[in-house]
Amino acid sequence: MISRWLVVLVLMGAAWAQNVVHYQTTNANVKYLFATAEPVARLKSGDILDTNTLDCFGNAIKKPGDTLSMAKGDNPLAGPFYVEGAEPGDTLAVKILDLQVDGDTGVGAFAPGFGAINETNYTPMLHAPLPEKVWIYKINHDDNTATFHALDSDFSVKIPMHPFFGCIGVAPAEGEARSSVVPAEFGGNMDSPEASVGNTVYFPVNAKGGLLYLGDGHAAMGDGEVAGTAIEVPLRARVQLSVIKGRTISWPQFENDDAIMTVGAYRPLDDCVRIAETELVKWIHRDYGLSELDAYELLSKVGKLHLNEMVDPNYVVVASVEKKYLPRRK
Repeated sequence: MISRWLVVLVLMGAAWAQNVVHYQTTNANVKYLFATAEPVARLKSGDILDTNTLDCFGNAIKKPGDTLSMAKGDNPLAGPFYVEGAEPGDTLAVKILDLQVDGDTGVGAFAPGFGAINETNYTPMLHAPLPEKVWIYKINHDDNTATFHALDSDFSVKIPMHPFFGCIGVAPAEGEARSSVVPAEFGGNMDSPEASVGNTVYFPVNAKGGLLYLGDGHAAMGDGEVAGTAIEVPLRARVQLSVIKGRTISWPQFENDDAIMTVGAYRPLDDCVRIAETELVKWIHRDYGLSELDAYELLSKVGKLHLNEMVDPNYVVVASVEKKYLPRRK
């Protein structure tokens, strides 16, 4: 069953398909904070944004021998993009129409003090941290793969590409500014493969205009992003931005034709799961009519959990349920 909101977005897309706003992202105009700031472009609800994004290193690392010190910062962002009519209490819907890897190489790396099984500020240890390492991935657009080459042997293997935004979010509430490394209630560095073509992501509008930011393109990523990076790539992107008036949410949500999904971003990991599952119970209760306890029981039987990442200042989990298990939407 196609959700009512997705039907609305499809109809809106048909009405405004001719209105495409183009924006070119460069190292000179990127941001490194999710915050209330002067918009770089203004769109109307239903407009399509056509833009590019830089990789998490600002496209600075291209070949063997390049180092992480060449990057000016972490996760440069395109935006913010202002959507007319979006006000606190509304929901901003971002339908991801197209994502293309914008180049012929990707980057993977880890660094001292970062990673799921490395010494970090949160998990200090007496042993020396792991040293910096950088891997360059050859992108093959013909067969939609990226090739991993081991540094310490002649092993290589092709990895299917699944492009998605590592960073996508809006300005936080109450004028707060958050680093582009952080995921939280406003979205941000969620490292969610769910932020990909065919999905719509919903954000709570915290500031007038919503103020959407995009960046940190990924060609592929394993669950948990355990070493701290995906296959980091620049992207070409087309997304449709729509305002849903009077629909108030507290955390980001994803939706497609088959499932609804909710985000939890926090530490420790069990609180991540609690946030995501609680938000999913609330969504089922509000839009599908089940009581909260019935929804809770049902998720225990058919719900899914996806560990997106456990390396950022907050961890990220996505809880989901297929619509075939739910009543007809109210």
